[in-house]
Amino acid sequence: MSATRLPGTPRLLRALNDRAALELLLERGPLTRARIGELTGLSKVTASQLVERLEERGLVARVGEQAGGRGPNAQLYAVRPGSAYVVGVDVGAERVVAACADITGAVVGRVEQSTRDTDDPVGVVHNAVVRAASSAGAELSAVRRVVLGTPGLVDPQTGDITFAFNLPRWHSGLLAALREDLDTPVVFENDVNLAAVAEAQSGAAQGTADFVLVWVDAGVGLAIMLGGRLHHGSSGAAGEIGYLPVPGAPIPRDVSKRAKPAFQQLAGADAVRAVAAEHGFATADAVEQGVAAARAAEAVRAAVAAGADGGPVLDELARRLALGVASTCVVLDPPLVVLAGAVGQAGGSALAERVQHEVAAITLVRPRVVTTGLTEEPILRGALRTALDAVRDEVFGSTVG
Repeated sequence: MSATRLPGTPRLLRALNDRAALELLLERGPLTRARIGELTGLSKVTASQLVERLEERGLVARVGEQAGGRGPNAQLYAVRPGSAYVVGVDVGAERVVAACADITGAVVGRVEQSTRDTDDPVGVVHNAVVRAASSAGAELSAVRRVVLGTPGLVDPQTGDITFAFNLPRWHSGLLAALREDLDTPVVFENDVNLAAVAEAQSGAAQGTADFVLVWVDAGVGLAIMLGGRLHHGSSGAAGEIGYLPVPGAPIPRDVSKRAKPAFQQLAGADAVRAVAAEHGFATADAVEQGVAAARAAEAVRAAVAAGADGGPVLDELARRLALGVASTCVVLDPPLVVLAGAVGQAGGSALAERVQHEVAAITLVRPRVVTTGLTEEPILRGALRTALDAVRDEVFGSTVG
């Protein structure tokens, strides 16, 4: 009896080999055909056929030569940057920042504009995306995906915004409007979740499949990474730690009335500034959220710089943060907690060590607590990474036969 032939197997192998070669070129830079063959375990003939196939698809290009011994120089190949572009957008209450990256991950365009006093969120995003693409020298039609980081809830089923406390004009139905306007795939993701994506890629959580990121900024938020994947919850509310009922703060009974929730009252920027002021580290008043977060971070940095004199500020802040961290960790038991956001970053290791000690003192779990490894625009970086992962899957080809 003859063996059963598996339909599509050669196609599947070609797809797997093509994808492996493209990933190698992204990771290691320009390579010769021979070197691609060595690294993938393919024969010289198969590697040459692979490179020719990728050239025909417009995914790789010759970028130079490598001098060898006898005979002609070997051609060097690299992923063609302009084969696709993505745009990441960080949307805040006061400003929107958009960056355009080519398929290699290189950021080739960036713009920033105000989001205040506008009744047209579609127009705001449209202008940011178009300007980012234009600054990169890319046609809008070449942008294969736009990922927006936004505060609030994103429905896991529909992908639409269901609640954004700081962006009252951002509402359900906005996703469809943006997709129609830009004529390209648009994805919303919670901003703190995107910060965790960036942290896993190139920050303090590299190589850690399970961790939580606690965002301490104007507000407080949480991202949960389990098995290397974000956990959103059934309604997208996983990580809305500001609403955690904690001792020491009144608990509002109706969140729709825009009252500050309990943990937010205890550990948000206003509370941090109040704690610092009580111990002599006062800052100028701040009304806007972005300014409030900066003022709070400024006070925390002053406390860290003051050494022992600033200890009481860090002790109190750690005690408050530990209530939220402990509540999360006693349920999830992650090995790592990353403190991020303006305040989390400003506290550095002095704050992280105190939070770690306090959590261990009040629970049975003992996660390692560290400060973020990223100093600039983690939300934007996470948005670009999320967009790139999806577009590379599309452009480089599926691994199914």
